[in-house]
Amino acid sequence: MSERSEQERSEGSDDTSRPVTAAARRERRGSARPASRRAAKRSEGASASGDSKGKPTPSRDRQEQQKKGNPFKRFGRFLREVVAELRKVIWPTRKQLVTYTAVVLVFVAFMVGLVAGLDVAFAQGVLWLFG
Repeated sequence: MSERSEQERSEGSDDTSRPVTAAARRERRGSARPASRRAAKRSEGASASGDSKGKPTPSRDRQEQQKKGNPFKRFGRFLREVVAELRKVIWPTRKQLVTYTAVVLVFVAFMVGLVAGLDVAFAQGVLWLFG
């Protein structure tokens, strides 16, 4: 144990039980706060400056929404952001790419065979049933 924790324990050894919750520890230190901020707000009611309940969200001005600036600048910014995002991508190695491609091709071939087999089976069943 550190000297500081031993000193704190010897100073606060009035009570032999150790506080379990954070609120109890704060209370023991003398800096007790309300259990939660929500509970404190509920108890004091709506504040005068922050009484925004019941009011609709203010709408934006239509002119601000339509005014977007030079389309060439916006397109240039878009391309810069695309390049920046593509730099963050972790690209697969050649071995991973070949493996993933082979897995996809095998799965697609299996599904094509399954659907073709079911199609032939159902066609034979319909011909047998209806002649």
